[in-house]
Order: sequence, then C-alpha cells, then structure tokens
Amino acid sequence: MNKVEFYTNNFIGLLVGYLPNFLMAIAILLVGLWLTKKLMNFLRSHFHRNNIDISLSEFLISLINVSLYILVIISSASMIGIPTTSFVAILTAASLAIGLALQGSLSNFAGGVLILLFKPFKVGHNISSSNNVSGTVLKIDILYTTLKAGNGTTIYAPNGPLANAVINNVSDNEIRQAEYKLNLSFDTPIDEARKVILAILEKDELVLKDPKPAVLVGTLTDTGIVLLARSWIVNTNFWPVYHGNYEKIIAALNANDMKLPSSKPEIHLINNSPN
Repeated sequence: MNKVEFYTNNFIGLLVGYLPNFLMAIAILLVGLWLTKKLMNFLRSHFHRNNIDISLSEFLISLINVSLYILVIISSASMIGIPTTSFVAILTAASLAIGLALQGSLSNFAGGVLILLFKPFKVGHNISSSNNVSGTVLKIDILYTTLKAGNGTTIYAPNGPLANAVINNVSDNEIRQAEYKLNLSFDTPIDEARKVILAILEKDELVLKDPKPAVLVGTLTDTGIVLLARSWIVNTNFWPVYHGNYEKIIAALNANDMKLPSSKPEIHLINNSPN
C-alpha cells in the first residue's frame, strides 16, 4: 500500500467517523439559528403589545439574541469534539473584565432599566430630583436621560443616580396646585385681603372651581403676616395662569393700600442734650 492509498483510507475513515457528528452539529446550528429568529420575532411582538419602551425592548432583544447565538455555536462545536470549557473560560474572563471596566455604565444601565420598566416619569414630563436635576424630559435611553432645563440648556443625566434619587414629577397629574405667598403688614385687614385675592382667583376661568381657591394665614414674621393663596389649575395651563394671577393679586393689593411690609431698618434719634 502506497502513501496515497494510506492517507486516502485514513481520511475516509475519519470522514465516516466524524460525519454523523458533523451533520448533527450543522443541524443544531441551523435549527438553533431558526429558533432564535422565531423567538426574537415573538419577543418583539410581545413587547410591542405590552407597550414596553422601544429602547428597553430593543436592548433586551439584542442581549438575548447574542446570548442565544453563543449558546448555539458552543453546542454545535461540542458535537464535533471541540472542547467547550475554553469557550466558557474566555467568556467568563471577558465578562469579568468588561464588568470591572464599566462599573459606572452598568450602574447607569440598571438605572435605565428601572426607569423604563417602572416609569416614574415619561417623555414630556417636567421633573426635579433630589440630586439637583430638573427640566422637561426629552428622551430616555438605556444609560442617560436627556432633559431640557428652564433656561433652554440640555441636560444629560446618568440613569444610575437618577433612578436612586427622589423624583418630583409635576406632570404626572392632570391638575396642579398654585400657591402664592404674600407678605403683608400687621395692620392689614385679613378678611379684606382675602376678599381681594379670592376675587382675582374666582374670576379667572382657567382656575378650577373644584377644589375651590382658598386664602389662609401662613406664618407670622418680624415684619408682618404671610398669607397663603391656593388655587388649582390644569397642568397644561399652569405657568401662564400662575404668573398672570400673581401679577394681578399684587396689583389689586397695592390698589387697596395693602402693601408689603417695609423691611428697612428704622432709626430713632433721641436727643439727650440739656436744654
């Protein structure tokens, strides 16, 4: 037997021996990829039906898709005798290295998932947080939330700290209370001041009649009385109505000689010189 026949016979023997496993590996790969595609389509439609945020749903689908691809490839490789322990070790080491390098980003990712799942605020809401972030929400991504501040600047807030902060969402309800703090002197007749203020608030058609506007005594200061005027306004009309009525109330109080107390120091000169 010459060398050609020897190598040919060995090749045929190896091919016959490995052919079933090779065909099985190909079958597992093709079926696994097909099932992965079907599962991704099912998850995408399921997320859409349940109104899951598009940013979160696409990220989860991508993550599951990559994980299933890796699982299918490792399963196929094991069928033809390739040791899979090396794959697992490499993936574990890579995951650990990436996790250590991206600790802050992973925190922001977890915060983004919590925000998108539990929805403490949505796009278009006006919020402020205990970590000094405030503005109108423009976009919620996996890592950052984009807001527009009252002065027109854009704020990019990391989702990690934002998810752990106390959120004041002023847009979450349809109506909102407007409160006016009015400092008046001690000699101001409270009943008359109340009538003047209520006349302004009750006349405004954009101020809700239920709950009714109210004027209460808040606190006493060194210079006078603090009256609290409260009214309820539909959220979409809040700021124009709030500022407009504030101006009208100040003008009406001044017109009725109910002015703000003077905070200027008074100096009394005492003449102790002998006549």
